Amino acid sequence: MSRSSAMRFSGASSRVNSSVLTSRAAAAPTVPLGGFYGGIRDPSRKITEYMDVNDKCPVCHTERYDNKKMRLLVSSCYHKMCESCIERKFGQGPAPCPICGAQIRKNTFITQTFEDLTIERETAIRRRMNKEFNKRPENFPDLKSYNDYLEEVEEITSNLINGIDVERMEARIAAYRAENAALIELNIQREERDLMNAQEEEERQRIERLERAKEIRREEELERAERAKEGQKILEGLARGTNDPKALVAQSRAAIAKRVEKRIASRNASIMATMSSAKRKGEVTIPDPPHQPFADNWYAYEDKYVLRRDYDDGVSELVRSEMALLMQAGGYRVEEAWDRAIRCAVAGLETMPLVD
Repeated sequence: MSRSSAMRFSGASSRVNSSVLTSRAAAAPTVPLGGFYGGIRDPSRKITEYMDVNDKCPVCHTERYDNKKMRLLVSSCYHKMCESCIERKFGQGPAPCPICGAQIRKNTFITQTFEDLTIERETAIRRRMNKEFNKRPENFPDLKSYNDYLEEVEEITSNLINGIDVERMEARIAAYRAENAALIELNIQREERDLMNAQEEEERQRIERLERAKEIRREEELERAERAKEGQKILEGLARGTNDPKALVAQSRAAIAKRVEKRIASRNASIMATMSSAKRKGEVTIPDPPHQPFADNWYAYEDKYVLRRDYDDGVSELVRSEMALLMQAGGYRVEEAWDRAIRCAVAGLETMPLVD
């Protein structure tokens, strides 16, 4: 995974406001997959809210065994509490966390999506950093500057995750935000636009797949009807006895081949029209040149060594002396093993050492 992709965590925000706390996620499935193990999953099978049969509120000690509808949420200090305790302790305004004493608000509680709250915290920090530090490669003069920027972001992220010099890291984030506010907002808009374009393209491809499947089913139905008609025509000709049976069969096969050719041409034309439409929209197509075997620029270091007819090789001597062993390894030639060993040895001759 590249450093650029490591910095980009996807996923929508899982913040829960007061309306979510009072209404128990009516849009989500009420029965999690496999009892309570794993949690609630959306139609794509992604866990949107983790829960377990052994869940227990650390504040009021209510267990899921006694209350199947109990819902635990995670505070900004990453401690779990049930909805009843949240409403009772934070419904009137900010209050200290009953577990660690940190000052928290009701609207800062989020749903738990990971079993381990350490991962939940790291994901939230990386999501926040991805939103703040959202510069793109085109915002830098060269690749080295972009990589240095990613290194700096990862350093801040790692320190926040591990609780190292948090105040100084927050100061660096605030300074960066003040200095790059316009660019941050511009890149946020670009990301939203890219996401919207990707969703539109995905929907377009889905509709095209449905239309293509519908067209294939229609063609299959027409082909079955045509074959039945051809079969009936052959039977009628044989019943009259006025036509040569072989000529009737050959004529039927020629008609079928002609229809198949016409159908393939129509399908290819449809595919080409789709590709032309994509090009007009400015979509990038990946070139796929045909592969030509043995025509690539392959350098095997032939100028670096000369393979001898024999070597003092005690390991392969046993194999070469026993014909039965050679028969067990079909296609084995000791010269190929020597050639590969010497080629690997000379391949690094011109490589500079990493350290002096």
